[in-house]
Amino acid sequence: MSIDRDEIARLTEEYGGAWGMNHTLRLLKLITIIGAGQLYDEEVVWLAAHLHDWGGYPQWARKRVDHAIRSGQVAEAFLAERGCPEPTIQHVLECIELHHTGGPDRSIEAILLCDADTLDSLGVVGALRDFSRHPQDLRTAYEVVRRRRERLPGLLTLEASKALAAERIRQMDALLARFEQECFGCF
Repeated sequence: MSIDRDEIARLTEEYGGAWGMNHTLRLLKLITIIGAGQLYDEEVVWLAAHLHDWGGYPQWARKRVDHAIRSGQVAEAFLAERGCPEPTIQHVLECIELHHTGGPDRSIEAILLCDADTLDSLGVVGALRDFSRHPQDLRTAYEVVRRRRERLPGLLTLEASKALAAERIRQMDALLARFEQECFGCF
């Protein structure tokens, strides 16, 4: 397989900006942490981590099409055009299409991507990202963070992910408590 990693990294940054590339780099770091001791296809994980959000970026997004589904469509065409073997394409697509879906009935690569993506939405980074999306509406940002804090841990599969999430949730709770204190309930 002759996939040009430099091209994929460049396009991930071009399409997703600094946020998209940094999100990808955080996912890959998280995968090395939670995947320690696991046997998995690193090439599939690398490709899926870079391509998993392309369908949500303005270049590729479609109204009323979930970004995971759209990312799969974009990734399939992109990888096929570059001569990627069909089994690898299908494995990458599984990871992309299930990156917001919990449960054990997936490949280890799909589990790793989902757990890493979930972890990236928890903790201080996840909370601050949601607040940055709603700078003029702190109540909405606060509610989004609270909902994520409640819902996302249920998507985690690996014990290493759950342990890391527990610490991130503690940090998130401390941040929200401080926010509530400093706002005096006026937000």
